Amino acid sequence: MCCYKKFLLFGLLSVPLLTAVTTAQAVQLRVTVENLAPTNTISLAPFRFGFGNGTFDAFDNNQPAFLLGASTIAGAPIVTIAEGGSAAAWFPAFQSAEPNANLGSVVGPVIGPFLPGQSNSAIFEIDPSNRFFTFGTMVVPSNDHFLGNANPVAFEVFDAGGNLVLNSFTEDAARIWDAGSETENPANAAFLVGGVNDQRANENLPVSFNFSDLSAFNGLTTAAGYTFDSSLLSPNTPVLRVSFSLVPEPSSVALFAIGGFALLAVRRRIA
Repeated sequence: MCCYKKFLLFGLLSVPLLTAVTTAQAVQLRVTVENLAPTNTISLAPFRFGFGNGTFDAFDNNQPAFLLGASTIAGAPIVTIAEGGSAAAWFPAFQSAEPNANLGSVVGPVIGPFLPGQSNSAIFEIDPSNRFFTFGTMVVPSNDHFLGNANPVAFEVFDAGGNLVLNSFTEDAARIWDAGSETENPANAAFLVGGVNDQRANENLPVSFNFSDLSAFNGLTTAAGYTFDSSLLSPNTPVLRVSFSLVPEPSSVALFAIGGFALLAVRRRIA
């Protein structure tokens, strides 16, 4: 357990968190997170998210991680997601940019992370005027890989009238980011037996798509007991699905057209 106690602690402490919403405006929304990755490949840290107006920009492709008030790159909000699965800096940065955002976490069903094939959901009160969804989740084992959206308006969950217009989206392995903040080193990697996540060495590269470097951990034993094998991943391998549904759910007739708008399922691929 010592090899990833910091990572696990973040998961155990991560209960759903929401900023206050006006009860008259709020809707009950179920957020479901599924790790679609093949057995013996990546696990996902506790899933961090926010519903907002699209102002909060967590990071940009091919740019250094945004400090957003942090004094060093190790404390940059997206880096704390990427290097340890923590929202301790990410949530405050989000709320600083958008004071009325609704923030929360969904954790794995057993120990915090989502192992391959695992899923879990939680219900949140969301102000539907917070139309856009932004998320971050560490990909493990790794030093600084993660899934998240660089474009803060990429996922419009509610339209301007407050109708739910997106019921799910899927991320493929090609959408895995490397924060560029820490060198690849199994001795310092989260979620590996013998890895010490508190140790790190600066890499000083921009954030970029990169799942091929996960091969550095092939053949090593994860904290969950399986042997990691990134060769089972291809660019088009689905690794994450996030779903949204109103609670109580609409009638069977309305499931496909709420407020006259068809629900959309989006599968994101690298351009």
